[in-house]
Parts: sequence; structure tokens; C-alpha cells
Amino acid sequence: MQELNLPPFERRITTKDDKPFILDVIRRQYVALTPEEWVRQHFVHLLIGHKGYPQALMANEVQLKLNGMSRRCDTVVYDRTLRPRIIVEYKAPSVNITQQVFDQICRYNMVLQVDYLIVTNGLAHYCCHLDYAARSYTFLQEIPHYDQIK
Repeated sequence: MQELNLPPFERRITTKDDKPFILDVIRRQYVALTPEEWVRQHFVHLLIGHKGYPQALMANEVQLKLNGMSRRCDTVVYDRTLRPRIIVEYKAPSVNITQQVFDQICRYNMVLQVDYLIVTNGLAHYCCHLDYAARSYTFLQEIPHYDQIK
């Protein structure tokens, strides 16, 4: 797998039927090791290990209904009252972060109404804070620490 612009972590990888699987610490199970999953696991470990995000307040592959269709958010971070606060969208390192990617995460946010949107391909990371009262958004220089999102 490709080196990413994220801190290394102690990963657990196994093989089943000649295919690699990586332990997803959020779902507590091994999942297929795709380039997008490689990014997800690195980023989840960044949030937990470096940004103080409680593992118990994070969920991967969160299902939601949008215009009658089932969709899945890659990762949702909740506050201590279990209100969704952040949606994270992952792409493989070979996928450029484009307006279409932001459109996708914004559609998910029509349902969840979070305060932060994060998009990453493991090489580039974008985080924006949404201000609903001012009807505006601000791109942040770095991913906020969990204590800052309250």
C-alpha cells in the first residue's frame, strides 16, 4: 500500500483466500484492505491517537436515508450526547479531491447536520467548519482536537 501523509500506526493485517484484510478498530472486525480502507484506518488512528477522539464515539459506514435512497457515510464522529458532529469522507490516494467529493459529503450532511466536514485521500486533507447561523463555512488549517468540536 502507498505511503500516506498521515502518522504510522500499529496495524493488524491478515490474509483470507489470498486477499488482505485489515483490522477496523471502530467496527472491531477485519475488513477488506482496499486503498480507501487504508486511508480510513490511518485517519481513524490519527483522530484517536493524536487528536483525542474517543473511539466509542466514532462509527464507520453509517447508513442514512437521503431522498428515499440508502447511503453510507464513511465515518461519523459524535459528541458525548451522541449528536453527530463530524462526517469524514475517504477516497483512495489515486482519487483527486474535487468539487464532486465535497458535493457528496454535503448531501450526507443534509441528513445529519454536523458542524464539521472532512475529506481526505490520505495525501491531502480538507476540513471545514459550518456556521449555520451565518450560513457560511470556513476551511481550517488542521483537523481540530476533539475538545475543540464541542
